[in-house]
Amino acid sequence: MYICPIVDLYYNKMESKTPSREKEIYKVTVVGSVVNFLLLVFKFVAGIAGHSAAMLADAVHSLSDFVTDIIVIIFVRISNKPEDKDHDYGHGKYETLATAIIGILLLCVGFGILWNGASSIYDFFHGEQLGEPGMLALIAALVSIVLKEILYQYTVIKGRKLNSQAVIANAWHHRSDALSSIGTAVGIGGAILLGDKWRVLDPIAAVVVSIFIMKVAIQLLIPCVDELLEKSLPDEVEHEIEQAALSFPGVSQPHHLRTRRIGNQYAIELHVRMDGKISLEEAHRTATGIERKLKEMFGEGTHVGIHVEPIK
Repeated sequence: MYICPIVDLYYNKMESKTPSREKEIYKVTVVGSVVNFLLLVFKFVAGIAGHSAAMLADAVHSLSDFVTDIIVIIFVRISNKPEDKDHDYGHGKYETLATAIIGILLLCVGFGILWNGASSIYDFFHGEQLGEPGMLALIAALVSIVLKEILYQYTVIKGRKLNSQAVIANAWHHRSDALSSIGTAVGIGGAILLGDKWRVLDPIAAVVVSIFIMKVAIQLLIPCVDELLEKSLPDEVEHEIEQAALSFPGVSQPHHLRTRRIGNQYAIELHVRMDGKISLEEAHRTATGIERKLKEMFGEGTHVGIHVEPIK
């Protein structure tokens, strides 16, 4: 999918400098940022020329999309840095932080749309005449719906394939913009086709859309908060870890299992018991085998610590 020659130029520059996952995240994010930039310019022009406050609000929403693209580019680059003296577990949580920032921005944008829509509804029912938007604003809304839905599908597929929370969060931001544009299109279309008495459809639709936007924001923020507060991995994942350890001969009683997420990676600490009469070399070989198996299951970037104790 090629939106602009700038994407190919940037992608080629990244090819020799970054790992494959980071390179793909950059590519999908740059595609989104180019589309967002073109859309926000078009929407601002259409909102001003078409005398549509709703379209101007939609343009601000697209601007927030563009800003989140920049956030993803910056934070994903940081999150892929290897561990160093100050970050023994790497920099994976920077990606989680980026996801949280996107969620907060979505929440703020949704609340802003809700506030503006509710204010317009209040003013309308207290006798204020709302302005009539032009056809250019309606065209801009329809174009935005189509482009943003295509961008959402492209981005969410890439995000799931790359196992990137930040990219998936950004995809939902694209979807929220498409939903916002649907509300804008309904409102503008109703105001144009149905006359003065129906111009209130614009802010009503905006309020409904804002609720969906804030719901998506909360759904994105909850797992980010869980990770930042060191919530354990799901029970079924921890059960898989214990079964993997028990699959090695001589290993028993897995305990003191501690797990958490670090960005798109897992951190696992596990105590196991072995026969105290075996050699240190054999115990070490078994512990290394468990570590390798867990990395095969959950990815090479998994942080694994195995503590061996003698059977009592």
